[in-house]
Amino acid sequence: MQAPELYESQVVFPERAGYISMQEVKYQMNQYVTGAIIRELREKKQLTQADVARILMVSDKTVSKWETGKGYPDITLLEPIAGVFGISVMELLSGNAIRNKNISSNMMRSGFHVCPVCGNVIHSMGEAVFTCHGVQLMPCEAEEPDENHQILVEKSEDEYYVRIEHDMTKQHYISFLAALSPDRIQMVKLYPEGNAEARFRMNGVKKIFCYCNRDGLFQIDLQKRTNNPENK
Repeated sequence: MQAPELYESQVVFPERAGYISMQEVKYQMNQYVTGAIIRELREKKQLTQADVARILMVSDKTVSKWETGKGYPDITLLEPIAGVFGISVMELLSGNAIRNKNISSNMMRSGFHVCPVCGNVIHSMGEAVFTCHGVQLMPCEAEEPDENHQILVEKSEDEYYVRIEHDMTKQHYISFLAALSPDRIQMVKLYPEGNAEARFRMNGVKKIFCYCNRDGLFQIDLQKRTNNPENK
């Protein structure tokens, strides 16, 4: 089956208005797919360039060009290359060093990935690679709340009442609040012109998160707070 073609109108980068050319797409592929990543994956599999070339039915010189940055693999080869190394195409395209560790997912290692185009929120319990609207989503880096994003927590029977004193306009608002426990996550989606507040069952909650559509992710660790409502 012939591989589908990519047209310029199908490739959009959110940080730029309009579209980019196929030449630029190929340049991006070159940065993500070739060079150190292919070499690292090949060496971890204890394969030679000749081994990879034979499996993919290309020449040794072609693989060498990929690894030295003098060429890039055709788009039709992305899936076969990922198959050689036992990873997904998205892992191959991510450009991140592939860690060969068998680490079980852990709720306390949760990550939040937010699409800058549509606001879609994806939660993971460990390292993962996600895309949305053609954009690779990096995990948000949670910061301590600043003066404009104070996370206020009150204890109410078996619940935490959480609120943020923050404007909720269509341009600037709190997108979600979340409460993290060792075995579960509770998340409340918020909308402009509503209230930046939520109630969570305690259930061993350790951390509270809030996400601002402009300023990103903030968190508080209830165990480290001297004014932990749990202690009142």
